[in-house]
Amino acid sequence: MDVFGLDGKVAKSTALPRIFSGEFREDIVRRALLSEQSRGYQPQGHFIRAGFETTAVYVGKYSAAYRRGRHMGIAIRPRQKLGGGAQGDVRRIPSATKGHRAHPHKIEKIIEEQINRKEYELAIRSAIAGSSNVALVKSKHLTEAKELPIVIDDKLEAVTKTKELIKVLDALGVSADVERSHDPTVRRGLKRLSSVRHFRNSVLIVSKSSGNIEKAGRNIPGVDVCTVSDLTVGKLAPGARPRLAIWTEGAVSSVESALSSGAIKSRR
Repeated sequence: MDVFGLDGKVAKSTALPRIFSGEFREDIVRRALLSEQSRGYQPQGHFIRAGFETTAVYVGKYSAAYRRGRHMGIAIRPRQKLGGGAQGDVRRIPSATKGHRAHPHKIEKIIEEQINRKEYELAIRSAIAGSSNVALVKSKHLTEAKELPIVIDDKLEAVTKTKELIKVLDALGVSADVERSHDPTVRRGLKRLSSVRHFRNSVLIVSKSSGNIEKAGRNIPGVDVCTVSDLTVGKLAPGARPRLAIWTEGAVSSVESALSSGAIKSRR
């Protein structure tokens, strides 16, 4: 596999680990992606007295109690207590205005989708293998590369300026995909009313260690930078589709040890 320099020219060659030549399993990747997303869900609950903080009371249908409401031409429901024995509005029941919810959210509900460690490890390996599939990546991204993944020299980790990183991406032939992600999209529904804008995922830069490259890439819309030990299925294959990735030479050589069974187990 060719290793490019910062100028976009081939500097040397290296052998790719076997993990890049594996099979892309969309079903496994999608399952792991849903499991990752479920960890960010927020448990919902309700106020235990919601709908019951009212003067309304149900006195019974056939009882002889005061305010029972019989022979008044109105439904016998829990009603507010008004002055002079008058009947108020219906309260408390789910079908009434300001009534309590019929089936409220329960805080004890399990909302996180579990996944086996070996299955998650297989999903990460499958997502990495998918990033080396030229046909799958080009169906989603714009790139001039004939071979994937794109491997670059470790000098990329020393880049400190955003404009320097943009020049490197232009030299590697991925600038068209990066520029396409600059146009923000607005989500449908009520979220369109917020000021939050979402950018298309473009390039993922995988480095061996964190440092200056993360600061240089965080200001480019659509570009994500992470270390090889922090890889997740959501970063490698958002939407269960392989992503265009740029790997440093050190990240490629250390990917097997970073994704071993013991490393995955300690992260989960």
